[in-house]
Amino acid sequence: MRRFRSASLLPQLVVLTAATALAAFAQDAGSPLSQTSAASAKANTPAPHGTPIPPNVPRMSKETRYNIIRDFETQLVYSRTVFPMGSKGLMLKDGAITPNGEQLRQQLALYGPSVKPGDPVHISFVQIKDNRIHFDINGGPVRHKKWYQRVQVYGTAGTPVNPQSDEEIQNPHGSYLDIYFDKYVPEMTAQQLRDLLYPVLDFTAHNKEEAYLETVPPIVKQAILAHRVLVGMNSEMVIHAMGKPPKKDREKDGDVEYEEWIYGQMPGDVNFVRFVGDEVVRVETMKVSGEKIVRTAKEVELNQPDKNAQSKQEQEPRPANAPSLRRPGEDSQDVPNPSNGAAAPTPPSPPPDIPQQGPGPGPG
Repeated sequence: MRRFRSASLLPQLVVLTAATALAAFAQDAGSPLSQTSAASAKANTPAPHGTPIPPNVPRMSKETRYNIIRDFETQLVYSRTVFPMGSKGLMLKDGAITPNGEQLRQQLALYGPSVKPGDPVHISFVQIKDNRIHFDINGGPVRHKKWYQRVQVYGTAGTPVNPQSDEEIQNPHGSYLDIYFDKYVPEMTAQQLRDLLYPVLDFTAHNKEEAYLETVPPIVKQAILAHRVLVGMNSEMVIHAMGKPPKKDREKDGDVEYEEWIYGQMPGDVNFVRFVGDEVVRVETMKVSGEKIVRTAKEVELNQPDKNAQSKQEQEPRPANAPSLRRPGEDSQDVPNPSNGAAAPTPPSPPPDIPQQGPGPGPG
């Protein structure tokens, strides 16, 4: 009889154990640690690799063109790179983005960014040409006229009534993207085109934070998810990791001006993040226990201008027949002078047909 009762209680114990495990799993799923782990796993998801476009495919058909335009136009996606402001956008071919490197940095320094990595992007216009597909971003660099702005009314003498200027209005906040193909735009599906655009645009992200995490190095991604600041980060990375600082201080250490962002307040931990320019150079943490932790060694190396190439360019010898703005007879920069400790060159002797002037016998 006791054996029968034990056997009957066994299914109830199994159900109770399963219910307890499910409740614990649901509670852990709602905890910040599990959410961080889920976000980390989602952020580390590799780039989508769909079906590649086979070679020697025919040109894109008229029906596919209409489907591509209808599918991509007015879409809201997220940017994976920076778009320069101005009339020059980005070009994408075989996964390579141009301009890049120093040329892109110069455009950003002159005109500023139109779209930053992780920002939402509105595809406002799509145009398929011979060997490329053109995408206007956030209205494009030029505002197109509406249909009613193109209507012209003429009077009895043939003169236009209320003539409008044909000059296009510049849109400094917009940009564009051109994706190039070898000979012509091949036949493809919408998903294949999304895969080709993945180096520039992210069609899979659900929010700005998720899109931004896909654009930073893995070490920076892990630090942002852990809400930790690394020496070498820029200000945008720090904001994603710690949020906007409640307090900022501008000070000067000798000839170096810096800005310090302060997170937290006593009696909790207080973090002091020091910026020189847009780079974190020092992180100081004051613990509740009174312990002081200072980090100054660079922990992450972001893309910096190639100083070696710049110095190499400066050290290249100047051609002998290079044009110069110096007048005839003026010394070049390579000629030593007494100020730098080198002996000054002897002045050239005058031509023989010019009479020499010198001391001689006085008038008799």
